[in-house]
Amino acid sequence: MIAKRIIPCLDVDAGRVVKGKKFQNLSDVNDPITLAKYYNDEGADELVFYDITATNEKRDIFLQIVEQTAETVYIPLTIGGGIRTVEDFKRVLRAGGDKVSVNSAAVIDPQLITAAALKYGRQCVVLSMDVKKNQNQGWSVYTHGGRVNTGIDALEWAVKGEFLGAGEIVVNCIDTDGIRDGYDLEITRMISEEVKVPVIASGGAGRNEDFYQVLQAGKADAALAASVFHYGDIRIGELKNYLYGRGIHVRRC
Repeated sequence: MIAKRIIPCLDVDAGRVVKGKKFQNLSDVNDPITLAKYYNDEGADELVFYDITATNEKRDIFLQIVEQTAETVYIPLTIGGGIRTVEDFKRVLRAGGDKVSVNSAAVIDPQLITAAALKYGRQCVVLSMDVKKNQNQGWSVYTHGGRVNTGIDALEWAVKGEFLGAGEIVVNCIDTDGIRDGYDLEITRMISEEVKVPVIASGGAGRNEDFYQVLQAGKADAALAASVFHYGDIRIGELKNYLYGRGIHVRRC
């Protein structure tokens, strides 16, 4: 049985980890290298770093932070934000990243997913989707840090992303981001049932129960969270013991 994963997410802006609600009202949290080491020692299964303003500001990703983090921790790193070309994949992987996350650029040029998967293997390619419920009770894909509504159906995009070569899919729910009232179980489950690659749920964790629900009822393969870990409201080791006690297979130290 493949273990479910617990993944802290570090949103980085101007060299600092920040956190907001529904992708807005960002506040400073900590130094990214310090947090990365903390989570490595806490028993996190992986780390995700998002340079959350690189795409909107049309600049390159923070490779120096990637290099410093890779030298500090021993768990897989997924890096996203500002990824536009296959050459960007190369630069991130050479800097020490294990996986590369694409979001806005993949919507603009879906063949980027295929090109990167063919060159580096689909296990390196993570399709990150920022989704929000629409008036038709479906979910639309947003780009540029949640600023642009593409009108693309989230479920259709997930299926297409897998077909193009994505090895994992992260479902970032804008409506629940930073609210701490639970993940969006419905869209997470819908996507998990439609694709064969691992699905990572993101946005809304507030209690241990929320992780259990998204891994069980939401059928996610991993749960990603930020503020509840950053502020010490939930400790990863204790969370894993809780999940294990409720029958969820997780890796424990």
